[in-house]
Amino acid sequence: MTERAAIETALRALGAAPDDGFDIAEAALLLAALDHPGINLAPYRQHLNDMSGALARMDAGPEVAPRAIALAGVLSAEFGYHGDTESYDDPQNADLVRVIDRRMGLPVSLGVLYIHAARAQSWPVCGLDFPGHFLIRLDGEDGTLVLDPFHHGRIAAPPEMAALLRRSGAGGDLMPEHVRPISVREVLLRQQNNIKGRAWRAGDVERAAEILRRMLLVAPNFAPAWRELGVVEGRIGRIGAAIAATERYLMLAGDEAASLEAEAFLRHIRRQLN
Repeated sequence: MTERAAIETALRALGAAPDDGFDIAEAALLLAALDHPGINLAPYRQHLNDMSGALARMDAGPEVAPRAIALAGVLSAEFGYHGDTESYDDPQNADLVRVIDRRMGLPVSLGVLYIHAARAQSWPVCGLDFPGHFLIRLDGEDGTLVLDPFHHGRIAAPPEMAALLRRSGAGGDLMPEHVRPISVREVLLRQQNNIKGRAWRAGDVERAAEILRRMLLVAPNFAPAWRELGVVEGRIGRIGAAIAATERYLMLAGDEAASLEAEAFLRHIRRQLN
């Protein structure tokens, strides 16, 4: 088995696991390793263990505020992680290998590290479905706090969240759906979607297709990615792959209008085989 095949096999195994049944940082490292042939991941795994060990030594207790302080203290102050405010759109900011190398990245990439370290302590933690700027929710016996990994793990109170919402372009008031908890699988999809979006903006359709395939390794039942992959494969001219992806989408999709649209697309690309 080749190195790439072994990584893809490991990612498929994670894709078959329950939504929160796998190590988010390990999954993100494996996804990044696909862009770094021959890389030795052992130092990166040790780094993750070192962060988790440092947090364990803080002995933060059961209350949420000391946990939040400890988490920010270890990842930001001790290990030096921060948001890349100078070159936000640099592709390295969504690649966990390079995020660890450079100690900076996008909100969602840094969020992966915060979630990993907190989960290593068995602290309840999750990502939030907040538009434009990834945030995490940390729980304790006495309540909940929202943290901003991009800005040194600081607490994001409702006024700060409303300001972030305005800056994201989403506008409007802070709503309950903006703080919907998401699974670790959804966090990984959000991270990979950042990479895919950059590929689209650069006109790199092959790269977009590659990232969609990676997304489907860890989320094989994520219907929107199958639909998009069908469109992308058709654009590239891989008609058989486009048909297979669209058929898979139709098996998973529950929305009637979207299914009808996909069926029309499927008829269109099948005609190209005749």
